Amino acid sequence: MKSKKIWMANVIKAADSCNTRMPWERGAMRKAMIARRKAAEGETKARATA
Repeated sequence: MKSKKIWMANVIKAADSCNTRMPWERGAMRKAMIARRKAAEGETKARATA
């Protein structure tokens, strides 16, 4: 039983040190990037019409 606890502790430690971005984490960043792009695009159009 003790080896199972050690294994689990090692797995948890490895997972905590992992810095790979998971696909489901990019949703908010992607939305923010699209919003910035649209805002910049709208700003450019406003300058063109002025």
